[in-house]
Amino acid sequence: MKNLYLSKKLKELRKANYYTQDDVAAALGIVRQTYSHYETGKRKPSPEVLFKLAGLYNISVDDLMQLTVDVDREVSFDAPPPTRSSIELAGYLEYVNDPSNKRKLQLLSKTEKELLYYFDRISEKDKREIIEFTKIKTMDLR
Repeated sequence: MKNLYLSKKLKELRKANYYTQDDVAAALGIVRQTYSHYETGKRKPSPEVLFKLAGLYNISVDDLMQLTVDVDREVSFDAPPPTRSSIELAGYLEYVNDPSNKRKLQLLSKTEKELLYYFDRISEKDKREIIEFTKIKTMDLR
């Protein structure tokens, strides 16, 4: 496991979920400084902490491992392939942590960011269909 890869992904997960280091540390039952060391690569989280992190972010342990372990498939050819959900999670984190998206995402909720992430990935035709569907759904609210 590359320590810096893990630390980078832990920080991305935390920021994408609007948590502070204090929030995550409290959820894990550790002091903030210990959690800070996970994000800087000075310490590696234990398997128990990784399990708790997966629960905190509402993802599977497998998805967390796929996201935070940089596997060289030339060497570890028998490593399990990434799941669809872990690939989507990695794409979402890359999207919300991309500095070029910072301005347009800064005032959005987590749900709005997720919606925009998927919306940006579809065709213009599909976008129009979703907008029309949304208009119909809002008429149901009247």
